[in-house]
Amino acid sequence: MSQSVVPAAAYREIFLNDRPLIDLRAPVEFSKGAFPTSHNLPLMTDNERQQVGTCYQQHGPSAALALGHQLVNGATKAARVDAWCQFYQQHPDVYLYCFRGGMRSQISQGWLSEAGVECPYIAGGYKGMRQFLLQTLEAPQLAPQMLILSGITGSGKTEVIQQRPKEAVDLEGIANHRGSSFGKELTPQPTQINFENQLAIAILKHQQRQASCLLLEDESHLIGHSFIPTPFFDNMQAAAMVVLEAPWQQRLQRLLEQYVHKMCRGFCQRDGDEAGFAAFSQYLYQSINSISKRLGLQQARELQALMTQALAEQQQRNNTALHLEWIALLLTRYYDPMYEYHLQRKAEQILFRGDQQALNQWLDARQN
Repeated sequence: MSQSVVPAAAYREIFLNDRPLIDLRAPVEFSKGAFPTSHNLPLMTDNERQQVGTCYQQHGPSAALALGHQLVNGATKAARVDAWCQFYQQHPDVYLYCFRGGMRSQISQGWLSEAGVECPYIAGGYKGMRQFLLQTLEAPQLAPQMLILSGITGSGKTEVIQQRPKEAVDLEGIANHRGSSFGKELTPQPTQINFENQLAIAILKHQQRQASCLLLEDESHLIGHSFIPTPFFDNMQAAAMVVLEAPWQQRLQRLLEQYVHKMCRGFCQRDGDEAGFAAFSQYLYQSINSISKRLGLQQARELQALMTQALAEQQQRNNTALHLEWIALLLTRYYDPMYEYHLQRKAEQILFRGDQQALNQWLDARQN
């Protein structure tokens, strides 16, 4: 097989098919952002890359290339080629890429060829693929088919999103955050670049499914610290809406499960019972602190006091019922008024209101 270059025209298929990728960039580059199927097997370490970059600036490309070959030679070179070969054996459909699809890709491909492995590299590299994904999020054709799922806190919007995998893209799932002050998950959020890359790939796959609409949960510009790219967010703001409704008690029980039972369980599984409960308590207090300015100092203190009582009851008697008091207060004093104001501003964009069953029936009818 001859050496080959994967053209930019293949970017879409690379992402749609979850093609395995070897990212040849240095770890510091990879940590800032990559693609979901990328594996960092760098040509150079961070330190080696820095030395070569300095040499390039001071003495030009020929000297930098010579230094690179000097730094990555002998046993070091053999170890890196061996790592690529092992990955190739497990994933024979793998492609290589570096930052621009230039020297690093060509050198690595050549070394692999010397080892008897012919592996294509991607033209344009990371930069080209990243630009393609950003353009996907800016595409104007997304706007007409967008449908925004709104609903008061605790109404079960995430459940509907997860029930409709053909139409829906789960923004909160991609951001690894539930989108509210209490939305933190136990695992970290992706970097901003990775959030954007994963969102764009989800949109590409949604387009391939040819669904009747692109169903997205109503979000602010920020989901935790993940920032929805402005062109995409602007399309969301202009889109039609549906509103999910749910009874008061159902909302309370859903939030008790999300904020208290699920999070306490997760912290205790991760850290052990004692340290886990302390971390869970800290999560609740920090969540209130994050909105204390908007709540007002007096209301924030009132909620914290109710939390303290509920945590003591939970720890002493394994009874979580007292948590419903601060959850109810949080809804009536903060989330519900904010939601009502938001819906009043969007009233002309609302196509449907109803509970989960009625909403699913309405969405089903749109597919026919």
